[in-house]
Amino acid sequence: MITIEKLAAYGADTKSGLARCMNNEAFYLRLVNMELADANFDKLRAALAAGDAHGAFEAAHALKGTTGNLSLTPVFDPVSELTEKLRGADVLPDLDGLGERVLRAYETLKALAE
Repeated sequence: MITIEKLAAYGADTKSGLARCMNNEAFYLRLVNMELADANFDKLRAALAAGDAHGAFEAAHALKGTTGNLSLTPVFDPVSELTEKLRGADVLPDLDGLGERVLRAYETLKALAE
């Protein structure tokens, strides 16, 4: 079960995330749990594996917005960097492990819910 304490230990800026949810902890945690089911993580994984720069950009850009709004910093920081590396790319550039960092941060976040 995800808690504010677990999220804070993970590195999320829970104070900012809660403020965006009018300090309603239950609402914030519900949104974080919804993020765990975001299909864009799977889309990102598949697009990176297929070398699909456009598909990877679309998924990363969507994740940048949702993880940013929830202040999930460990995912938001690398996904923001990934989004900018992919912006306007026709072919997948050298990402220097950024895609793996995003997906590892997501897997770590998912583990908090177990």
